[in-house]
Amino acid sequence: MATAMERRLGEMLVKDKVITSEELESAIKQQESTRRSLGHVLVEMGLTSEWEMAAALGKQLNVPFITLSHYEIDAQVLSTIPVDIVRKYKIVPVDKTGDTLTIALSDPSNIYLLDELKLLTKNEIIPVISFESDIVEAIARYYTSADGSGGPNIDEALKEISDGDMKAAVKEALDLDAMDLEASFDMGGDSEGEAEVNDAPVIQLVNMIISEAIKMGASDIHIEPYEKKLRLRYRVDGVLNEMTNPPKKFQNAIISRIKILSELDIAEKRLPQDGRFRVKVQGRPIDFRVSSCPIVHGEKVVMRILDQGNLMLNLEDLGFEPHIKEKFEKSILQPYGMCLITGPTGSGKSTTLYSALSRINDPTKNISTIEDPVEYNLLGINQVNAKPEIGLDFAKGLKAFLRQDPDIIMVGEVRDLETAEISIKAALTGHLVLSTIHTNDAPSTVQRLMNMGVEDFLITAALIMVQAQRLARRICKNCRQEYIPELAETRLLEMADEDRTPDLRFYHGRGCDICRQSGYKGRTGLYEVMIVTDSLRDGIMAHLPTNQLKKLAIESGMESMRAAAIRKVIQGATTVAQTVELTVAD
Repeated sequence: MATAMERRLGEMLVKDKVITSEELESAIKQQESTRRSLGHVLVEMGLTSEWEMAAALGKQLNVPFITLSHYEIDAQVLSTIPVDIVRKYKIVPVDKTGDTLTIALSDPSNIYLLDELKLLTKNEIIPVISFESDIVEAIARYYTSADGSGGPNIDEALKEISDGDMKAAVKEALDLDAMDLEASFDMGGDSEGEAEVNDAPVIQLVNMIISEAIKMGASDIHIEPYEKKLRLRYRVDGVLNEMTNPPKKFQNAIISRIKILSELDIAEKRLPQDGRFRVKVQGRPIDFRVSSCPIVHGEKVVMRILDQGNLMLNLEDLGFEPHIKEKFEKSILQPYGMCLITGPTGSGKSTTLYSALSRINDPTKNISTIEDPVEYNLLGINQVNAKPEIGLDFAKGLKAFLRQDPDIIMVGEVRDLETAEISIKAALTGHLVLSTIHTNDAPSTVQRLMNMGVEDFLITAALIMVQAQRLARRICKNCRQEYIPELAETRLLEMADEDRTPDLRFYHGRGCDICRQSGYKGRTGLYEVMIVTDSLRDGIMAHLPTNQLKKLAIESGMESMRAAAIRKVIQGATTVAQTVELTVAD
């Protein structure tokens, strides 16, 4: 729960119009589940920046702010606090004068920590504020030693590999419960002098690749072999970013190391394989879903990062506007029927489904899901992993559920006629069915179901709601600037003349260190919710084309994806470029 001091900090941010009251309450709810400080949660949710938090804390506590990179800290000062305490609480001793020790930390309101440090060091403690990212960087810079306690980054690891002086692999780089870092494997290199998978440099390099991806908030890691190089890319906020490339000579060793962790066959290089493993980072488990695929110059490996701590189950956090949220919740709270979520891969469909299940989860309900695979575990819900290789596909799972006295069923995806028909029959016999389907927009879902072979009268009888969605990159709050849009921009969006008022303002990010000069930090959802009304049912039965169904849906109150994006542009959440990239004109 938020302490009184944290509450006052939040109220100060609301007063300064950095965040809204609703955003503060949402952050406090998020804090209850994560047990982190309110400030940390606000920054993590993208509601405020480290600069704004530092300014608010300094104003509230009358504590000065320093940039650690501008200081050269004496080794004797660094030795005043044990490294395990430094790393655990993310603090850095900066200066010592007599019996007074100056400590840099991101949250100086933590009086219990300050008291502990006073007892530990037997010094008076003077707190100063610094960004958490600066503190982490300073810890890596000052406390890196032969035992690796500072946690070297990928660039440092590669430098040591190129010099041939890499130290032994370090368990503290990541607390890897699932990884036996001391294990020895003979991979039988393809060429003379090729690194073996049990080499300490390879183990440490794989750890660093994983560690850096988690630190950057990446959703996927891509390792791609080409003729003369091995490319490493992270997907952050939906965009792939190329990182420092590992040496080509370590290609097979790196890929084999990852395959061993994922319990894949390292000898099989001709066929695609799928696996998964789990690591524990700072006390929290993070799952990795691994896919290997043979390409011309080796095997490409993609690792999907599934961090339970980053799973947002609050609809407001996902970018739902109040009127959209009302329609969505009304649909998923129906006693029976079918609700479908549609959109391309990576548009957040699974997260939306998990949020819906979290919203309707109730001890009085029997909720079952079949997924391929289960990405996140939800308490109180019976989740089944589909295993097509042994005959357990979505259709077989659905049939089994119907014999288990279900109230609510979630199917990972409606991808064939059999799954569609069983889902619809379940929806018509007193069950609420949630699922996903791949279409470009909500009205296209009707045509997609018909193309599968589903009868029109079954669609109109079972379907309650279809929601299409996209994830747009959110403008970085730290460097966001407003500007007067040019006429060409409003025309590009096909905005109505009455909306082009003299006080119309758009926003963009100028680029800063926090957003890595991109102007974007985080993502927000764009939603198109189509409620199946009587007029739409008539249109479906009349086999109207998709464009006419869309017109009927808009007349019935549906806000199109383009209209939702324009609303986000005017609110300052995203840009014109993202709107044009992700949505089509009505």
